[in-house]
Amino acid sequence: MTIDITASSRTGCVRTNNEDMLLIGELLLRNGKMSSRVATSGSDRYLLALADGMGGHSCGEVASADTLSNLRFFFNDMPAGLKPGGFEEAICGWLKSINNIACRDMGTTLVALAYYGGLFFWMNCGDSRLYRLHDGGLTQLTKDHSLNNLMGVAKHSNLITNCIGGGCKTSYIDIVECTDQVMPGDTMMICSDGLTDMISDDEIRGILSDGFDADALCQAAEDAGGRDNISVIVARMSE
Repeated sequence: MTIDITASSRTGCVRTNNEDMLLIGELLLRNGKMSSRVATSGSDRYLLALADGMGGHSCGEVASADTLSNLRFFFNDMPAGLKPGGFEEAICGWLKSINNIACRDMGTTLVALAYYGGLFFWMNCGDSRLYRLHDGGLTQLTKDHSLNNLMGVAKHSNLITNCIGGGCKTSYIDIVECTDQVMPGDTMMICSDGLTDMISDDEIRGILSDGFDADALCQAAEDAGGRDNISVIVARMSE
């Protein structure tokens, strides 16, 4: 599989600082954009991730950066050959460690798409999202850990029920092996709620269908008002 990647992170039109952080392989990105191409045959692992620091807690921008820096080191240092259950156990152990030590007084969400040992996994803690564009249809793969979702309300709420740090003593992370949902021709999109609160899924689908430009998605969110930080990673899969 070849993965063509675009990524973009912006402060938006209202906030004065950007608490989002992106991880693309080895690169941490905030307030910028980039593109790259990787082949899964070149390595046994590759990671795309987003952390949205929580403004209601001290140093949200530090929490997002520290979380992704720590995850990058941990993921690259994981032993090869773990089965899916072993992968999940390792990531859950990492979450417990960083939640109890590194992020006690700070808060952040985390969403990621990981390639490891020939398999794809998605991971989610909070309300940042992973979408899949397949045959023209856009589907949200992750579930928001939010009060509205818990109550069965479709509209997004900023009241989240799960995060890393931020005083959350019961943090958990959803981990799903999703290899059968990552097919040539598919586009995977990771985003913060600064995108999805500003433009609809139909608008996102239209922009993704016209290309895979993460910066165009960020621009559309800014054009709609840009009330929050906006960060997007788009990954186009091909053989």
